[in-house]
Amino acid sequence: MDEEHQSSGFKLLGFSKFVRTTPMSDLFKVKGFHHVEFWCTDATNVACRFLLGLGTQMVAKSDLSTGNMIHASYLISSGHLNFLFTAPYSPSIAQAENLSPTATASIPTFDHAACRAFSSSHGLTVRAIAIEVQDAEIAFSTSVAHGAKPSSPPNFLDNRVVLAEVHLYGDVILRFISYKNCDDCSHDDGPGCWFLPGFEKMGEGFSYSLDYGIRRLDHAVGHVPELHPALSYVKAFTGFHEFAEFTAENVGTSESGLNSVVLANNDEMVLLAMSEPNPERNEEENGNWRFRVIPSPPPTYYKNLKKRAGDVLSDEQIKECEELGILVDRDDQGTLLQIFSKPVGDRPTFFLEIIQRVGCMLKDEQGKLYQKVGCGGFGKGNFSELFKSVEEYEKTLESKRIAGPATV
Repeated sequence: MDEEHQSSGFKLLGFSKFVRTTPMSDLFKVKGFHHVEFWCTDATNVACRFLLGLGTQMVAKSDLSTGNMIHASYLISSGHLNFLFTAPYSPSIAQAENLSPTATASIPTFDHAACRAFSSSHGLTVRAIAIEVQDAEIAFSTSVAHGAKPSSPPNFLDNRVVLAEVHLYGDVILRFISYKNCDDCSHDDGPGCWFLPGFEKMGEGFSYSLDYGIRRLDHAVGHVPELHPALSYVKAFTGFHEFAEFTAENVGTSESGLNSVVLANNDEMVLLAMSEPNPERNEEENGNWRFRVIPSPPPTYYKNLKKRAGDVLSDEQIKECEELGILVDRDDQGTLLQIFSKPVGDRPTFFLEIIQRVGCMLKDEQGKLYQKVGCGGFGKGNFSELFKSVEEYEKTLESKRIAGPATV
């Protein structure tokens, strides 16, 4: 840990010394992840790309065909995972109808200028992490009272849904969603009931029979310049507790690494992770390691895998993991199967992690089986291999820059 962090009194214990506790310290009632919204410049094509790549269904829309003259939004879903893709229409469309910039928007907090500036700065990436809460008004007022920077006060939609927003980190917001008088809503009633007013069911032409087995959002990770202030800020206004932490020594190499902390709500179904680059590296390098390409680990990785997970995975399963480039890690409770996508946009600012947790099955009070949250950990043992691969790729880029452009 660098001198600045030590002087502030902030010091991570690291994976081996960290002791997890559940203090039940939430400042407001949290039910779970609701959706993740991406701001982009072409919502139709981006949504279709994710739909085909992840094996999801396009289930709802809010666009010109539904009367929305402000933005186009398309919702894809798989299990309990909901991704929303939003892009702006030209302001001239609403102006031609003498409408205000938000008059027909299904997302009342949408802003043309902010969306365009966001896409220009970040490319395709996450704008909002939405969580369902018991009361969005209380969540918003409590958060602001405990230091959260407000982004939008509560909006009342159709007298059934409340939506409010606070700043999370960088240009990402935390969106609170709560429902009133919606106990009888089901998917048969349409997305205007179970998702947000203003959304309608997609036509049959978008009902692809795809299902790759993705079931829910496990955790969301944000990369921040400095971990301490970001962590303190979010903990203060949510009351979330520390679920796990890792230092650069845990998840890095001599050249790469990161410090990371995972925050969780009371029932630990909402996991928000934040990470900062290894402070030992200089600023230019800190900007380069992020998620350019994630190749399969070297063959030696799988030769050693039988020693680490041979009691859980058969030889045939280990061979299949090698063929697919799947990483495997475990903790004292279960096993984690893990694979990372390459960057999904033009810039290396966002990537997906697809995981399967094996083991840790428990029974609730009704005798129903459920899996313990965080079973198998977060892939601490895989990050060294991951960073080695990224470092090798960075070196090839550096050699190409040194060699200069090709001449004809």
